[in-house]
Amino acid sequence: MNKFRVVPLSKEYAAKLRSSRVDDFGHQIVEEVVSGLGPCRVSFQPFTHGKDKRLLLSHSPFAIDNAFNQPGPVFISAADVEPYADVYRFPPAIKENPSFHLTLIGYSHEQRMVHTELVPDNLEIEHQINQVLENNPNIDFLHVRSAIACCYICTIVRA
Repeated sequence: MNKFRVVPLSKEYAAKLRSSRVDDFGHQIVEEVVSGLGPCRVSFQPFTHGKDKRLLLSHSPFAIDNAFNQPGPVFISAADVEPYADVYRFPPAIKENPSFHLTLIGYSHEQRMVHTELVPDNLEIEHQINQVLENNPNIDFLHVRSAIACCYICTIVRA
């Protein structure tokens, strides 16, 4: 069994963003027909190119404001979607998509970056996450980010 849990953006947070159309940084949220990859940071499902509508917003997945916050653009579905539920397994839609090149970034309890590594094979990401957490007791949580765009995908916490 995996020793981690995947944390998507919450349904409540997404509903607040859809309703207000303003992100946590005061920026207007942009709605667009999908022209690129995804995934939605709530459901972790890919978007259908040219069909689905998504919202572009600035997001920082940190609780403490500091130099490591790395706020940046993320996408959520414009439609109400259910959050990813199989939280003890890395999302298959991301893992199985060869277009998603990923990195793991580990942070201490104080939210200081203490570890980074590329994911050479997405199909082995669960094993890699378990190994990183097992070998690095100073890591409080991980962020999975796009290795190409550097954008935030999800948070991984110890189970």
